[in-house]
Amino acid sequence: MTMAEFKRHRRLRTSANMRALVRETEVTVDDLIYPVFVVEGENVRNEVSSMPGVFQLSLDNLSAEMKEVSELGIKSVLFFGIPAEKDEVGTGAFHDHGIVQRAISQTKQEVPELLLIADTCLCEYTSHGHCGIVHDGIIDNDESLGYLVDTAVSQAKAGADIIAPSNMMDGYVQAIRKGLDEAGFTNIPIMAYSVKYASAFYGPFREAAEGAPQFGDRKTYQMDPSNRREALREATSDIEENADFLIVKPALAYLDIIRDVRNQFNAPIVAYNVSGEYSMVKAAALNGWIDEKAIVMEKMIGMKRAGADLIMTYFAKDVARWLKEDN
Repeated sequence: MTMAEFKRHRRLRTSANMRALVRETEVTVDDLIYPVFVVEGENVRNEVSSMPGVFQLSLDNLSAEMKEVSELGIKSVLFFGIPAEKDEVGTGAFHDHGIVQRAISQTKQEVPELLLIADTCLCEYTSHGHCGIVHDGIIDNDESLGYLVDTAVSQAKAGADIIAPSNMMDGYVQAIRKGLDEAGFTNIPIMAYSVKYASAFYGPFREAAEGAPQFGDRKTYQMDPSNRREALREATSDIEENADFLIVKPALAYLDIIRDVRNQFNAPIVAYNVSGEYSMVKAAALNGWIDEKAIVMEKMIGMKRAGADLIMTYFAKDVARWLKEDN
């Protein structure tokens, strides 16, 4: 082989400026959505033991957190609620004075520039820990829809900018869209958890949200990790029912699914970098086994390269700081 017969790809890697010039994928602070856990009570700031750096916050401690998030340049937050009391139908989820509704209302007044996203589900609020209404051990899909509509409308009334239903009931996007429209919220988008797998990566979240199922599991409504084509069927249904965003959850073990959904649909794609993905990196970093910043930023690039437009991540504040440092 002569010198002229092989390609010199290294020409485009010779300096930092050259590499920046040809870089194909970037992560910006505008890509980040920061999940927040709000809890009833006063002066509560409980660090989640399996998620170092992530806290359950009462409303009096939420203000400082939201101002810090905004000062870091993060534009969107996702609220999860932890009520003081739970019941069979998850009343706290759709009560106009529920913990998420009050968090939204308070933040809308104190930090109006933030885009507020409400997780719309029942699992944190039901005594059984499932995402719908239960009869004889079975999740009643159609009866659950009415409660989810009530929850979404209540969250919109409180000031939510986006409704993010995570329940995986069939027909949930259509039902919630109809409910929002009838209540006058035609301009509130739906960020649908369209492709949500029954994943072991959710373990630390269940500690943070205090929402583990009290019997059985969620495999009758969340997806089998073995299935790929099913993801496209779920996303197709949600688009046909007028979803505005499509979420794929989890992210790292499902980058192939993010790419499939990206290739099939033009709607904004959201990767949910879930709790287990966060905790593993944090644990390794705290033990000094990895370079946390380098690992996390490589993960962020991986999700963007797979096709995600936006990333929900507990690393959002860290990433925002690192991006500032590098600029």
